[in-house]
Amino acid sequence: MSAPSASDVSAKPAVSVLGLGMMGTALAAAFLEAGHPVTVWNRTAAKTGPLVAQGATPAATPADAIAASELVVLCLMINDNVREVLDTAPELLKGRTVANLTNGTPAQSRELAAWAAVHGVRYLDGGIMAVPQMIAGPHAYVFYSGDKEAFAEHEETFRVLGGARYVGEDAGFASLYDFALLIGMYGMNIGVLHSLALARSAGIPAKDIAGPVQEWVTAMAGSLPTWADELDSGEHVTNVSSIAVNQAALPNLLNTLAGQGVSTEFFQPLTALLDEAMAAGHSADSQSRLAVMLSSNG
Repeated sequence: MSAPSASDVSAKPAVSVLGLGMMGTALAAAFLEAGHPVTVWNRTAAKTGPLVAQGATPAATPADAIAASELVVLCLMINDNVREVLDTAPELLKGRTVANLTNGTPAQSRELAAWAAVHGVRYLDGGIMAVPQMIAGPHAYVFYSGDKEAFAEHEETFRVLGGARYVGEDAGFASLYDFALLIGMYGMNIGVLHSLALARSAGIPAKDIAGPVQEWVTAMAGSLPTWADELDSGEHVTNVSSIAVNQAALPNLLNTLAGQGVSTEFFQPLTALLDEAMAAGHSADSQSRLAVMLSSNG
């Protein structure tokens, strides 16, 4: 990577990146590539070496890194580490923007936002929807929530990393969006793994079933906007696949899995949920009704 010229660097806002795991390193490298002056800090100082070779300035302490930039980006292992780092220099953080891109819960994000408000810090929480290799590419994006003015001020800088999607002033929303997507991903993954296990139990090569499963899952994902409309309107009418139809069909799925020696444990909660929906009089409803039943405020 060629180093940006002095004029390019001086024209871009400075950024400090604290935490240089695989993701933090990718974030810092993207800012450098875009011509931003970048200061980096990591608990294990040796990790700063490759970024320093690309033009970054190493910081000996978190306080040194914080003092170097108006925008402070944190990408640490857990949110407990975030609070530990911020507590080292709260007086230096006053008036600066902290963008915390560390994975954490909505509750933790709100606690950090409350801490920031007490100390005069402009706080943004972020959920990175990418792996490190995707950063700065066309398919990477980050959810942001918290201080709306701080996001608007630094949005151009954030777009260096990929898409920048602001989802609300509640600091916990970026984390909530992040986990909503991850939950969908893990649900899909475990279902697909059961598909592969079923094929394997019959001696069918995984590559033979992978294509059809991918096509089917992709097609079925098209139901999501319809379910969203049903949930928002409270009208769960369907002429596609009712609760009753799915409750009647599920035993065949379970019996097939069990007959092939594949675990049915993952689908047992779905059986109970469909039975509960039927008992509550929702037999003709769309499967979107199940999201209402899963929520405590349903």
